Amino acid sequence: MESPFTSFTPYQPADGEPYMSKEQLQHFRAILTRWRTDLMEEVDRTVHHMQSEATSFPDQIDRATQEEEFTIELRTRDRERRLIRKIEQTIERVDQQDYGYCETCGLEIGLRRLEARPTADQCVDCKSLAEIKERQLHG
Repeated sequence: MESPFTSFTPYQPADGEPYMSKEQLQHFRAILTRWRTDLMEEVDRTVHHMQSEATSFPDQIDRATQEEEFTIELRTRDRERRLIRKIEQTIERVDQQDYGYCETCGLEIGLRRLEARPTADQCVDCKSLAEIKERQLHG
């Protein structure tokens, strides 16, 4: 699966174009929608794979190996399911034109940061500070 972060042209704002213009919002909505679609297709492939590979092996070691593989796949799909939910919430923010601004300080997150991490909801400074605080609490 090709990464959604390498299959788009970076947005080049026009001179004087305001931050999070209609065109920029469309750009990010397209990135988020494609990412969500790719993840959902991967989930479907996993379900089909698990259904087709679900065999009751007579050997305990083979059964245990298959169960371990399925457990790893399910864990991965669970993370992707949570990510899909976050992508959908982000698309809602784009649709409400409430996208691209730090939820902590209200400053612009920046086009390049959002292209690198489209679900980002904090600017680099606030995210860095939050990570430092997290390490101090759980470090």
